[in-house]
Amino acid sequence: MVHAYKIPVYDKLSDEELIPFLRKDDHHAFNELYERYKGILTAHACKKLNGDLETAKEVVQDVFMNFWSNRNNLPLINLLKAYLFTLVRNKILNYIQHQEVVTRYADSFSNFKQDYNYPADNRIREKQMLEIIDREIDSLPAKMKEVFLLSRKNYLSHKQIADQLDISEHTVKNHIKSALRILRSRLDLVLMIMMLRHY
Repeated sequence: MVHAYKIPVYDKLSDEELIPFLRKDDHHAFNELYERYKGILTAHACKKLNGDLETAKEVVQDVFMNFWSNRNNLPLINLLKAYLFTLVRNKILNYIQHQEVVTRYADSFSNFKQDYNYPADNRIREKQMLEIIDREIDSLPAKMKEVFLLSRKNYLSHKQIADQLDISEHTVKNHIKSALRILRSRLDLVLMIMMLRHY
């Protein structure tokens, strides 16, 4: 007599019972865990990100994508809820740290000067650096540059920029994030070149 394989009723299984299925590449187990925790994790992330729902959603999606990608190498998990909250917390901390760095690129130059004891002509070099920053901003794609300047120089909110340019807030956010990523990579190199040139 052949016994048919009994498909688990995933929503009846505990987190601990689902994890072994997940380790065996079971999409149903993953989807169940995702549906089980995406809401509470997104709400938590949104609170920590001062109401930024779109970024909160991105954080949670990234966490679950990484969770699935690492399914075959997961550590021993005693409490999945706590584990997921830790992943979200770490992701948010990394995001905030990154944003603080890239949105303060001018301040980075001031700190750089202090760390390396710039000589008396530091004002000239600072002016040179600011000119370089302006050139890098000017070299951004047209729409990205327009959004970035409205945000960082005119201090408009994402909604105000979206209304003014007739685009979505999500598009505004993507333009700003891309601009900051580009400027960060370019200006890091500029700082290094200046250091090597003068010391």
